[in-house]
Amino acid sequence: MKPHLYACIHAAEFPAQSLLRLRPELESVPVAVLDGRPPMQILCSLNHHAHLEGASLGMSRLEAESIVNLRLLQRSTETEAAVRAVLLECAAQFSPRIEFLTLPNAASCVLDIAGTERLFGPPETLAQRLRTALAAAGLRASLAVSTNFHSARLKAAASRGITVIPNGQEPAALAKLPLSVIDLPSDHAETFTLWGIRTLGELGALPVTDLVARLGPQAIAWRDLALGAHPHTLQPVKAEFSLREFCAFDTPVEDSGSLLFIGARIIDCLAARAASRALALASLTVEMQLQGNQTYQRIIRPALPTIDRKFLLKLLQLEIAAHPPQAAILSLTLSAEAGQSNKVQLGLFAPQAPEPSRLDVTIARLKAITGDDRVGSPVLQDTHRPASFRMQEFSLNELPSTAAPSSHSPTSRLALRRMRPPVPVRVQLSSLQPVAFRDRDSSFSISAAYGPWRTSGNWWSTDGWNAEEWDVLAESANGSSVACLLIHDCTQDRWQLEALYD
Repeated sequence: MKPHLYACIHAAEFPAQSLLRLRPELESVPVAVLDGRPPMQILCSLNHHAHLEGASLGMSRLEAESIVNLRLLQRSTETEAAVRAVLLECAAQFSPRIEFLTLPNAASCVLDIAGTERLFGPPETLAQRLRTALAAAGLRASLAVSTNFHSARLKAAASRGITVIPNGQEPAALAKLPLSVIDLPSDHAETFTLWGIRTLGELGALPVTDLVARLGPQAIAWRDLALGAHPHTLQPVKAEFSLREFCAFDTPVEDSGSLLFIGARIIDCLAARAASRALALASLTVEMQLQGNQTYQRIIRPALPTIDRKFLLKLLQLEIAAHPPQAAILSLTLSAEAGQSNKVQLGLFAPQAPEPSRLDVTIARLKAITGDDRVGSPVLQDTHRPASFRMQEFSLNELPSTAAPSSHSPTSRLALRRMRPPVPVRVQLSSLQPVAFRDRDSSFSISAAYGPWRTSGNWWSTDGWNAEEWDVLAESANGSSVACLLIHDCTQDRWQLEALYD
């Protein structure tokens, strides 16, 4: 039977890492994270630069504000939840069996990597690839590999970089770790201090009989932890793939340039996460929390799924410019739907088609100028009202199959050319039939009139219609003939030249 093999990921100072992950401009700035309600706020997490400036965990806000160069941020549990999902997503690329550990100011998870050697190589190679994937996602973490669950967990939390503990070498690997890593009760920790026991190696060297006689049966578990022999049953969680990024601002944002700077970083993360699974971004949902308890939501749908960062950022910029938020922005959330990227093989002699991204950018710019309801594909509405249609989003669907050619000989047909807008005309009637009409430039005498064809509807509302249509043959003063469609709006008693027959 193969021994168990575990890899532990430990992301220290997780609240600070979560807030700084999407804000690369703060990487070299001393940053500390405040937790709690004013005025009882304390520092719960800080980066390395804050340590160098003299900040420490548990420091009050008043003490932290006395440090000149220290940048203070408020803790965001929603940001930590989004980054925790990213952490689990990276771990799930290497093992489906993952147990997540709840820690005060760190994020840690343990992977069952037994039997993965054929996929990812030896444990050292797997750990290096896992750490590289985490770094690409914007997370710094230490890793430890061991055949014992708790040995990997304790070593990852107490060390930096990558540590691989050979099978049977757990006591030696844990011997120098401080006793505080196993989270003893305060009274028992004080007892060990009085005995002069300060490391796990010293605890493991104590005789088990005397240890149990003085501290009780729970001391067996502490000694097993120190020796790397404490058993554990893995309790895996399900890592769901969700393309969602959240960023809370420490001060309300009113400048769209600052918002797009964060948006560019978020789009980069979403595109990289989708590309790691050979997917693309089919849609992008923009959600903002505004001042005054207002919300803002827009959906961006490119013509084809894509991972082009610059193209998606341009669509986001045009969408926000066309529909600006009505208040200062408190937080930004970008969620994406994954889709398969389409690859089309063109013919050798076929003309090159325009890129779909250019079409999307052009449509977005037209919408910003004319409005959302004026750009798209026209769709006829289910009504008898003449020329009634609505606009819908462009979509690239498969072209319908070409119908089989008819065996009958083609027949000539009339083409109806609509006038946009219709031309107002003055009509002369005789026996309730049009006999002549005049537009702004010339007059026509009607030789034949067919009609009327009456249509009406929506009489119960203000947008009802009642019209008569006449197909007429007319001659102008210079002798030229014309076939046209005249419409009489009975509601407003108005005549219009609606179309010409070609």
